[in-house]
Amino acid sequence: MPLLVGGFLELPLGVLAGHGRRRRLAVLAGGIVFVLTLLGVASARSFTVLLCAFIAFYPASGAFVSLTQAEIMDAWPDRQAPVMARWDLAGSAGAVAGPLLLTAVLAAGGGWRAGYLVLAGFAAVVWLGAYLRGPADSTVSRPTTGEGAEDRPWPVRAREVAAALRDWETLRWLLLIEVADLLVDVFTGFLALYLVDVAHLSPAVAAMAIAIRLGAALAGDAALVVILERAEDLTVLRASAAAAGLLYPAFLLVPGVVPKLIVLAALSAVTAPWYPLLQARLYGSLPERSSVAVTLSSAAGLAGGLGPLAVGLVAQGFGLSWALTGLVVVPVAVLLVPAGARSRRAADRADDADV
Repeated sequence: MPLLVGGFLELPLGVLAGHGRRRRLAVLAGGIVFVLTLLGVASARSFTVLLCAFIAFYPASGAFVSLTQAEIMDAWPDRQAPVMARWDLAGSAGAVAGPLLLTAVLAAGGGWRAGYLVLAGFAAVVWLGAYLRGPADSTVSRPTTGEGAEDRPWPVRAREVAAALRDWETLRWLLLIEVADLLVDVFTGFLALYLVDVAHLSPAVAAMAIAIRLGAALAGDAALVVILERAEDLTVLRASAAAAGLLYPAFLLVPGVVPKLIVLAALSAVTAPWYPLLQARLYGSLPERSSVAVTLSSAAGLAGGLGPLAVGLVAQGFGLSWALTGLVVVPVAVLLVPAGARSRRAADRADDADV
């Protein structure tokens, strides 16, 4: 219900928010609801209240987080991949800090409700920082005649969404983000179950494997920030896909606890660049239309929620081992689908030549 109903409510946010002052108000309003949903979860005394809070969390997160991401992409149109890498690094740091935070809360005698209260406090501080900082300074060149990008009415932006769905350059990155996620978040969701039920490792080892995966992904995101200062984003994407194409089958086949965990760490590090690089390419395919990218990402994420269900159904019918074996096609897709795309520098050189 949170995924379907909340995701559906999130769909029109990008189109309705648009740009400029209206988007900033949407971000701040979403941040307030974001904090309130965390407080609602912490104080829920019935299933209905808890369900409503989780449903509201989706559009609140879309307004507070996704629109902020779009604002940052607009502010750095020529460095979207490096900036997106920094964004993803912050997310990975949060993924690692989350279990540590819960451990600290439990060690202090609190429970899951106290954990959500602490998160609400952190979110309130972030909201205050966003409010005090003011809007980002955008370097995007706005149209000088007619209506500016931030002044376009929402029906115009809705038609831009329909037009983007007919553009293969945009659809390529949109679909690839969801396909790549099968070997990132979806694989993480099934990892502990695979290690216990298929690899016959202990639950303690499975828990350690999750920690290793999160830590290695954080290291991969940190390395990506440095690498993108020296290499093209598509070069990094293809190299990581080629490495994952070798490491993922090795993870499934290698015997022994230590070798399997070592391969898992390497796999987690090389797949870490996929989301930031692909998401940056999606924004790059929609110049000055980041609100369209937000709406399309929400729609794709809603459809991508079927990924875990599909893996689960295959696992139920044929076994989890076969279900995860099918994911070997994911690195191939990441490696081959962007083959026709030009690098950012090549595109810039072509534009300069036209000028």
